[in-house]
Amino acid sequence: MPAASADLKLLNAFWREPVARVVLPNGLTLIVKPDHSAALASVQVWVKTGSVHEGALLGAGLSHYLEHMLFKGTQRRAGREISATVQAHGGYINAYTTFDRTVYYIDLPSEHVGVAVDLLADATLHSTLPADEVTRERDVILREIAMTQDDPDNRLSETLFATAFRAHPYRQPIIGHREVFSAVTREQLTEYYRTRYVPNNLVVVVVGDVEPASVQAMVEQHFGSAPRAALAPVLVPDEPGQLAGRTQHLYEDVELTRGALAWQIPGLTHPDAPALDLLATILGAGDSSVFWQRIREQGNLVHTIDAQSWNPGSVGLFFVSFTCEAGNRDRAVAAVQRELGRMARTGFTPAQIRKAVRQIVVGEINTRKTMAGQASRLGSAEVVVGDLDFSRAYFARLAQIDSAELKRVLRAHLMPERLTTLSLNPLAARPAVAVVRERAGKRADVEEIVLPNGARLLLQPDSRLPNVHLRLAHRGGPLYEHAGRRGATGLLATLLTKDTQRRSAAETARYIEEVGGSFYPFSGNNSFGLAVEVLPTDIDRALTVLRDAALTPAFKASTFAREREAQLAELQQDADDVVTLGRKRVREKFFGPHPLAIDAQGDAAGVAALQTKDVVALHRALVVAPNTVLSIAGDFSPAKLKPKLKALLNALPKRAFTPARVAFHGAAAVGDFVEQQPREQAVVFQAFPGPGARAADFYVSEVADEVFSGMASRLFERVREEKGLAYFVRSARVTGLEAGMFYFFAGTAPDKAAEVLGEIEAEIARMAAGGIEAAEIARCQTRLKAARRQGLQTNGAKALQAAVNVLAGLPANDWKNYDAHVDAVTIAQLATFATTYFRREQRTQLVVRP
Repeated sequence: MPAASADLKLLNAFWREPVARVVLPNGLTLIVKPDHSAALASVQVWVKTGSVHEGALLGAGLSHYLEHMLFKGTQRRAGREISATVQAHGGYINAYTTFDRTVYYIDLPSEHVGVAVDLLADATLHSTLPADEVTRERDVILREIAMTQDDPDNRLSETLFATAFRAHPYRQPIIGHREVFSAVTREQLTEYYRTRYVPNNLVVVVVGDVEPASVQAMVEQHFGSAPRAALAPVLVPDEPGQLAGRTQHLYEDVELTRGALAWQIPGLTHPDAPALDLLATILGAGDSSVFWQRIREQGNLVHTIDAQSWNPGSVGLFFVSFTCEAGNRDRAVAAVQRELGRMARTGFTPAQIRKAVRQIVVGEINTRKTMAGQASRLGSAEVVVGDLDFSRAYFARLAQIDSAELKRVLRAHLMPERLTTLSLNPLAARPAVAVVRERAGKRADVEEIVLPNGARLLLQPDSRLPNVHLRLAHRGGPLYEHAGRRGATGLLATLLTKDTQRRSAAETARYIEEVGGSFYPFSGNNSFGLAVEVLPTDIDRALTVLRDAALTPAFKASTFAREREAQLAELQQDADDVVTLGRKRVREKFFGPHPLAIDAQGDAAGVAALQTKDVVALHRALVVAPNTVLSIAGDFSPAKLKPKLKALLNALPKRAFTPARVAFHGAAAVGDFVEQQPREQAVVFQAFPGPGARAADFYVSEVADEVFSGMASRLFERVREEKGLAYFVRSARVTGLEAGMFYFFAGTAPDKAAEVLGEIEAEIARMAAGGIEAAEIARCQTRLKAARRQGLQTNGAKALQAAVNVLAGLPANDWKNYDAHVDAVTIAQLATFATTYFRREQRTQLVVRP
């Protein structure tokens, strides 16, 4: 496959990048990869222990419990000091637990790598697991378990693993079973920590603007003194081969059917693993994939469908997941099986294989966009596979796969007797008798060009990665929609990625995906548009897609009907998540008749009322030269590309455009409201007016939001850490150009809702009284600046940010002013902000409870 081989050559530079691997005398493995493209670093500690390693306490969630506990205090530090220190150095600290590993990481400016190494060594090797914190965190995790049971996607996932696996520990939830977890003692948790968190079971990965020798010295200083310890092997039983199909259908209080078909497959190191990944990509990755086109677009049986090959250990699952109306479930399952049978007979075209290889290559490139992504890739190679050169071998194998090989793999692994079929359905669909059967440097300035027709072009060349992102953006959103037709902008953005006068939706998807590109819409409170990301060799193809979408959309009636139904299905799905549901309800109450009451995806009534003529009219009004910004970032030559970009923008209609302005006069529904939902947890909201994006005190709201949010916030410390009242508590914002909403929300036990609301009010009062401490605001300012730096690592983020700034009337290079704006915020300004905005007489409070 010459084309595939050419794509794989793009990765050769990655294989040549220096990676240092050192094993310390105490058995700890250190991996360091320098990347001087930005003054950032990711420091990660991979502990080779996860839920499958819990032995006699399998199903107790010990690994996840420890993940929560390791930042609660060490022999040298109090718990709060850890998160506060990270924030003070501009870092972000977090952790996650999977079946086979627990990973702790800090992403921060590279000049503070030593701080991250010290903190992570202290936490992983010297945590004290204080008794009071063990008790308090048990209550928090019990709320988290209740939250997972409120999430239908999580319930389906847990049921899938429990059904597909009968002996392997994968059948146990990572978080643990409520009853088993509740019985865990501090002594058992401490023993697990003592035996598994030893240096010879740790891998430290550091990627960023660092020198390997310096990093090694830091790691030796902080990790090297811990002695090697006995590490008993944990027996992970093999999964017996499945001999017959298994089926289970659940009926619960949900709006849509969620379905899954899964087959047992061998693990990641099996020779067939690359072919299984390729097969999943062909079948279910993207809008031009086999399943999307045949089952969604042509069959109209599902709202969404995809396929994945998941096999991180010795055994895994190849699974197809979809959402659909309840009445289409069985037909969707039959359609998946029919397509698999057809592919097993007819095989795969060279074009399908080339496209899938390109998509996988692009995916590999995308993992290199951030320091954290690179570190995660190295950690996976070392811990999961045991070979840092795994990727090179994987892609060499991938290059050898042809149609005959794919047919063999499909027939060998996706057999009916290995199939597990599950679904989660609305109660109304329950049958009478339920049947259950078994390279570049720092960021350069954005070059802005204003064309005579009013369109604007933004250029950000960066040759660090062979990747280019183009963003065509327009002002739009709720302010430009008619009452009773909310959601038109979101639907318009989606339809622009579909049929054009030159290509059908399927042909458009195939045209961009066969080169590994991605083409997708975006829409928000103030803007909408199109994004396309490709390799540098395919920029002309990206421009063709953008030009056709913007200038010659077809708006076919059949596509309109299908995408409108899909948007309605997403709105139905939102109703299944209690937090999303509550957030929408409080937004509606707060904004009332103002357009910002409903987000860019609209509401069910508005979307259902939309007709093709509505989006055609919106397209005519908004996709005009004076309302257009084309932003491009990545590996391109400005001199060569400018004429083509200008030609695209010059082709836009020159019709006049007047920005919409709708006055906001304060909260529409002031008072305290309660809504009952069939859930286990309660979610509380308090909403207040907030500044728009162009307001003088917008940056004060940035700092205020950070003060109330995050693991180091006093609100989090008080509500979760000290009192154990909630699993999550924080603030957030809905931001328009001229108006906004600043709100607090928390997930808690129903009988604790009033107490949580009281804590929020106490924290508001502290800010209003000028009680925010100097060190506290300094940490928040440092964290915000570092977060902005972290958030602008990718070409997509840089292109989007520049486009949104210009649409909002801000300078294209306003990103350079962010640090100064944030640093200028004072404690007095925060107090004024709180007394101005957080007043009870303009508050909308909502409690969603069982």
